[in-house]
Amino acid sequence: MRLDGMHVGVLAGEGVEDLEFWVTVMRLREEGARVTSIGLAPGTVHGKNGLAVSVDASVGDVDAGSLDGLVLPGGWMPDKLRRYPAILDLVRTVHAAGRPIGIICHGGLIAISAGIVAGGRATGSLGIRDDLVNAGATWVDEAAFRDGTLVWGRVVDDIPAFCRELVGALSAARHA
Repeated sequence: MRLDGMHVGVLAGEGVEDLEFWVTVMRLREEGARVTSIGLAPGTVHGKNGLAVSVDASVGDVDAGSLDGLVLPGGWMPDKLRRYPAILDLVRTVHAAGRPIGIICHGGLIAISAGIVAGGRATGSLGIRDDLVNAGATWVDEAAFRDGTLVWGRVVDDIPAFCRELVGALSAARHA
């Protein structure tokens, strides 16, 4: 298992895109990663299609230094979580440490608010293309790719490609 012993955080909140959350979590676990869902407070939230998600840890209780990577799934959640300084601080800290951050679909809204997209390539839901460009990113219409430590995925249909890139980036970071 390529990610055995690695610790990856995945943001979770009301309205998260169910498949972008659950498929990514299962894929990371399949590779041996310990996955912690991180939100505003521990408890149960529901994805935009109704699946229950257990939030393991409050963002205020998470030590960013313990994370080997972070995932920002899409859905309606990113537009809500991007309003909380503690969420943005977590993203900035993981990014500044040079650890991989997976960003798919509307998850790019959190990356924009954290100020980590300027000067790089980015993708996501077509609905946030202008937001990414206005934040200084170069829009790329590809299923998934890496740009430095950022791993980008476009939409739900691209989850397999996104997960391949994410696992590859985490594995490479482990061996760097």
